[in-house]
Amino acid sequence: MDEEERQLLLTAAWLFARHGQGVRARNVLEALAEENPRDGVVAAMLADLLLEERQAVAALDVVRSGEFPPELKRAEALLETRALRMLGKTEEADARWSRFVKASRGGEREWIAT
Repeated sequence: MDEEERQLLLTAAWLFARHGQGVRARNVLEALAEENPRDGVVAAMLADLLLEERQAVAALDVVRSGEFPPELKRAEALLETRALRMLGKTEEADARWSRFVKASRGGEREWIAT
């Protein structure tokens, strides 16, 4: 599958998800994940759908298997934190979010407190 086909399928999955067609969106995303299980964009979208379905264990597995691009690091941290909280692992969820906040600090981001 080339990048144009991948983008088309990602767009279709997004449209399905936003218009109440979660099952269709999930089918498309699972096919994309089968093609490339490390795709962070697919992982983010699929994990979000799984969390909406209250499938925290599956969502956590998807998030942890994906390689998220730098622009999706916040989404990765949020999705993993949400899944952990849904599983009742609040300390681990807090620690995960704290790691993200600390890693996000830079010269111009000193205002962020833990």
